[in-house]
Amino acid sequence: MADIPAADLIRRFDRNGPRYTSYPTADRFVEAFDANAQAFWLEERARRTPERPLAAYVHIPFCTAICYYCACNKIGTRDLGKGSRYVDTVLTEIDLYAERMRGSNHLCQLHLGGGTPTFLDDQSMDRLLDGLTRRFGFTDGAERSIEVDPRTVDPARLAWLRSRGFDRISFGVQDLDPAVQQAVRRVQSTEQLFRLVEAARRLEFASINVDLIYGLPLQTTASFTDTLTTISQLRPDRIAVYGYAHLPERFKPQRRIDPAQLPDAASKLEMMRRAIGCLGDAGYIHIGMDHFALPDDSLAQALRCGTLHRNFMGYTTLADADLMGLGVSSIGAIGPTYAQNHRDLPAWTAAVQAGELPIARGIELTPQDLLHRAAIMGIMCNGLIDFASIEDAFLINPRQAFRRELAAMAEFSAQGLVSVDDDGVRVTEAGRFFLRPIAMVFDRHLERRLLPVSATQTGTATIINAEQRFSRLL
Repeated sequence: MADIPAADLIRRFDRNGPRYTSYPTADRFVEAFDANAQAFWLEERARRTPERPLAAYVHIPFCTAICYYCACNKIGTRDLGKGSRYVDTVLTEIDLYAERMRGSNHLCQLHLGGGTPTFLDDQSMDRLLDGLTRRFGFTDGAERSIEVDPRTVDPARLAWLRSRGFDRISFGVQDLDPAVQQAVRRVQSTEQLFRLVEAARRLEFASINVDLIYGLPLQTTASFTDTLTTISQLRPDRIAVYGYAHLPERFKPQRRIDPAQLPDAASKLEMMRRAIGCLGDAGYIHIGMDHFALPDDSLAQALRCGTLHRNFMGYTTLADADLMGLGVSSIGAIGPTYAQNHRDLPAWTAAVQAGELPIARGIELTPQDLLHRAAIMGIMCNGLIDFASIEDAFLINPRQAFRRELAAMAEFSAQGLVSVDDDGVRVTEAGRFFLRPIAMVFDRHLERRLLPVSATQTGTATIINAEQRFSRLL
């Protein structure tokens, strides 16, 4: 692992920006991309690229208690019957996709997120998995992953999940300090977590992940370092360390957090540096952004081989696959498109029950979007923009197409974070801590929000024309 970046360097490039689980990002989606547009591209897939890998994400929005920090789309309830009724609707949605895709492809990957997927009881989970198997099936060696609130399971439930084919598991821990847990309404014991991780190992889950959050109320650099040390001793295969964003005007539960208890910017910066240092000392490889993995984990192997990918489920080892987004608020990616379901449960339910794909908005990518996506994902995943590959794929001169972006690389090059030559752009080992700001340089939509129109016109020649063509297309 590279030396921990100096605080002033982190501060210099500490810029708010997208996580780039897609490009264009979801704020660019438009309501003109609707159920009819989604149906068209599903049928195109069945006709033109039925052999393309297919994955599925299923959003389970229910939680028995809402954590105050949470920014996910969730519904607080203790009525387990809601989970059963929700699965009924998801099964109907699965049928809608299967009919339009005419059964093309088995699933190579399944991920259940939330909310709390383990809110579903065994019978509801059975029906969901059986429905996916009946309408699509799974490839040999398909990955099946699930997010788990440690407070909702015991070793016996983990054994049942393993028996149903789940081979990857992610525990939402966030912090081990009792005072912090109390402040965010997520109280769980360290002993319970250790028992669950040990059980998951005995059950031979292929990958065990633990999620942590820094910047929570009452956290200190010392207390978060204790959490990092304890978790690294637990040795999960992967650790994700996210920064908390306090946006109470957007996320109602966050209004229960006392802003006076939040650590200041300097403390958050030091927590991030401690995470990099502690996990590096413990032998974890920095995959990118906020993800770390042990050297023999498949993510670390993919990073070494240059085969890492990124989608709405985060970093993945699978080749770029189409993604069905199932359930309320889910986002999918089919061909050169992204589509998001209705975020409101009644609207999503009504659309599905009416026999319609429950699409609220989406986007069809232009050639210019595809070009910039290739550059951004190259940076985010493998720290590389290979000019020869770009030229072969898009039949353009990359140095000319990205002349403005390459000029902006000088700022990062001067700090030893990237190198630019005739072969392309390569992120250095130190630069992997700054993937997001480096990738943001290639985000033409972000550029248009930050710069006057006259400035964007001097960049890639078709920026404005491409968006005008896109508007006419829709």
